[in-house]
Amino acid sequence: MSTEAPCYTVVFEDNTETPSTQELRSALEKGTDDDKLEALRKIIVATINGNPQASLLMPIIQYIMPSKNKQLKKLLHFYWEVCPKYDENGKLKQEMILVVNAIRNDLQHPNEYIRGATLRFLQKISRDAELLEPLVPTLRANLEHRHSYVRRAAVFALHTVHREHPSLVPDAAELIQTFLAAESDASCKRNALVFLASVALPRAVEWLRSVWDGIVSMDEGLQMAVIEMIRMDCAHETTHRVTSVFMFVLCSRLLIRKPSAAAASCLVTLATKESDNNVKLIVLDRLDALRERHGRVLDGLIMDVLQVLSSADMEVRRKAMNIVLSMTSGRNAEEVVLFLKKQLLRTQEQDFDKASDYRQLLIQSIHVLAVKFPEVAAGVVHALMDFLGDSNNPSALDVVAFVREVVEKFPALRSAITEKLTNTLWSIRSGKVFRGVLWILGEYVEELADIEAVLAEIRRIVGEIPILAAEVREAEGSSQGGEQGGEESAGSSGGSKPRVLADGTYATESAYTVTSARAEPSKTAKPPLRALILGGDFFTGAVLAAALTKLVLRFGELTSDQTRVNALRAEAMLTMTSIIRVGQSKFVTAPIDEDSNERILGCIQTLSELRGRPEVEEMFLKDTRSAYAKMLGAQEKRAAEKRETESAKEQAVQVDDLLTFRQFSKKSLDNAVDYAEDLGKATGAGEVHEDFISNLSRISQLTGFSDPVYAEAYVKMHGFDILLDVLLVNQTPNTLQNLCLDFATLGDLKLVERPTVYTIAPHGFQSIKATIKVSSTETGVIFGSILWEGPALAESCIILNDIHIDIMDYIKPAYCTETQFRNMWTEFEWENRVNVSTNMDDPREYLKHVMKSTNMSCLTPDGAMSGDCDFLSANMYARSLFGEDALANLSIEKTEAGTIVGHVRIRSKTQGIALSLGDRITMSQLSRKPPI
Repeated sequence: MSTEAPCYTVVFEDNTETPSTQELRSALEKGTDDDKLEALRKIIVATINGNPQASLLMPIIQYIMPSKNKQLKKLLHFYWEVCPKYDENGKLKQEMILVVNAIRNDLQHPNEYIRGATLRFLQKISRDAELLEPLVPTLRANLEHRHSYVRRAAVFALHTVHREHPSLVPDAAELIQTFLAAESDASCKRNALVFLASVALPRAVEWLRSVWDGIVSMDEGLQMAVIEMIRMDCAHETTHRVTSVFMFVLCSRLLIRKPSAAAASCLVTLATKESDNNVKLIVLDRLDALRERHGRVLDGLIMDVLQVLSSADMEVRRKAMNIVLSMTSGRNAEEVVLFLKKQLLRTQEQDFDKASDYRQLLIQSIHVLAVKFPEVAAGVVHALMDFLGDSNNPSALDVVAFVREVVEKFPALRSAITEKLTNTLWSIRSGKVFRGVLWILGEYVEELADIEAVLAEIRRIVGEIPILAAEVREAEGSSQGGEQGGEESAGSSGGSKPRVLADGTYATESAYTVTSARAEPSKTAKPPLRALILGGDFFTGAVLAAALTKLVLRFGELTSDQTRVNALRAEAMLTMTSIIRVGQSKFVTAPIDEDSNERILGCIQTLSELRGRPEVEEMFLKDTRSAYAKMLGAQEKRAAEKRETESAKEQAVQVDDLLTFRQFSKKSLDNAVDYAEDLGKATGAGEVHEDFISNLSRISQLTGFSDPVYAEAYVKMHGFDILLDVLLVNQTPNTLQNLCLDFATLGDLKLVERPTVYTIAPHGFQSIKATIKVSSTETGVIFGSILWEGPALAESCIILNDIHIDIMDYIKPAYCTETQFRNMWTEFEWENRVNVSTNMDDPREYLKHVMKSTNMSCLTPDGAMSGDCDFLSANMYARSLFGEDALANLSIEKTEAGTIVGHVRIRSKTQGIALSLGDRITMSQLSRKPPI
């Protein structure tokens, strides 16, 4: 018998509706199956709560046990588990003989699911040896049942019986070894191996050695049981220890790869089929975390992840694209690029929501892949150049940036790319795109025939020169045409007076005026670059002047035909001069600015007076290209540093380092390996180390030392929650009753649950915990009070000091491209301007100070800030845990007095983060102590 009664969960019992024993007996005897279910359920609840209803045992055996109802049988198993089975003398009740007979019949039932449920029930009464002993032969017979479900349950039932009472199954090791050798079902093998390893470990190792060649093809559950068995064997000094270690390493590698790939496949399927975008984002985050842990194991699913791009939400597409870019390798780069090209053509052929944003994302992704995998660059660069004339300006600019980088990094493609760019000039309509294309042509067109072709195409897109004379002539012609048109119109209107027709009605004719109005726009169509210049875009005109200067200088280096060189030089100077002349006339929308005027004049002077001077030619033909190459080098260096930071957790080992197998170490059984601790280290659970000093800095004093109740709170940030651990100290000799700690919040904070009422003894302590939800990155304030009842029920109150939440716990440094920064800067409407007021005298040190105090990263390359200069301008970027973007621009200068003046402009989509970061910068400036 059992030496002590088992402990069960106390279940709530409504005493107002509890039926009497007679009513329960009547329901068991005469009620329907539903009445019997309800009555038996109430009997079980009463038994668990200490009222066993012993007089109802026989009616249950008589009227419930013979029933064939499946729910009654299952509920009956719960009753046999909790009902008292022994009398006051500790002997088994006589009625239990009937119960054992019924259980034996269920173990021989033709329905395999009733057998399986009964076998699982036997594991719950494994302490009662007197009940189990007559059931063991029937239990052993179930090991040979035709259905694997029954055999699987029988193995574990026999395992539980042998663990509690080994004498009931003395030949367990031989029985299970025979069963394991003849069994074919993987789940039954797994249960049998667990049983055999706990009973006779050497027999389990012997079986494993016999099936060593088939470990790779085993079921994952069976492989896990094999690993567990090997770990048990490694803890003992056996002859098979070395073999066991290598088996353990092999099976562990198999199990690391299989579940990760299976889990990733399920996540990808869920992300593809789920309609809720929030679920898609969460699933993609899990998939990305899985990819980071298991490296290239998931690369085979990359084409499945690409199907997530069919979602209409841009945030989902961006996250999926980031995962695809990180999973792409040299083996699948061509397939990925081909898929992205098809998607790019789809955005051009079909008109759907956010097609321009999707097209820009695809172009940026193809750009990254083409630079990372040079073998695919030649196949995509020509396809992308078709989008230079795209009406969506950001997409065309991304194409220009991509082409510029490809031309610099892959010299073999320069000739074909520049030829394609030359043919595309006429279709370009954006000034920014024109400037990028003209710079590329000016830098990388290096053959005589190509230079002449580019100059001819530039003449075509500029139109007739001089521009001013042509515009004056066109204006005079249009005015004369307008006068003639006015006369013709007057004649037409005179002829269009009402006339009397043959039938006596009136009629007028107006077809002549309609025709002239339709024909008029064709006379005012202008070449694309000419239209931009007349529209006031003289920055593009200055870039055109620089490109013409480079082309003419390079043409002079490549040929000795001075006549041809002089002709091209004169034509280029005429084009530049005409741009300046028309910029000073009334034919342009806005006059030419001084900067563009000075740059164009410098180019004219270079061609007319400074030609042939090596320093000038080196400045135009070499320095600009080397500066761009240096910028690309800085970007690659930053990308390499980022990859280094991401892989910093990985421990690099030398090829000649010793390999340590802790299973080979000679440890006694008293110093066995703690596998639970190893599992925690493997999953990262044991890597959290809190600094004691850091914890002290998070303690806020809520009341004074002389107050009746002293209170202080430890504020801990945990994801999107703030955990408050408040310590209360009763400093009075009286008992404080009904003490209530009441919190309130200001900002996007929400108290999850209000603390309960407490009673604190004289000079006693009380710890209270509260959880506050955070919904956005905004400066939040927690305030409150303490209420209690003192002697004679006198109410007292203390107002607590405010707790200010530091938003820096929710802001992390992040990176974005220059184009993304400019787009967000234009889009965000909230701006906070903070004037610089500091005693620091080094602009770069002040930049580092601002970055440290705001957790922002600097986007401006180090090369752009290098050198001895008293001016500094830098862009900074950060992102909150809630997905909020924070932009900042620092513009400062060092005065003659040695002080720093300037301002920091902060922009964000919401007002809260802009104000919070501004306050943070202001406080950091005030807390900065002057140097001693």
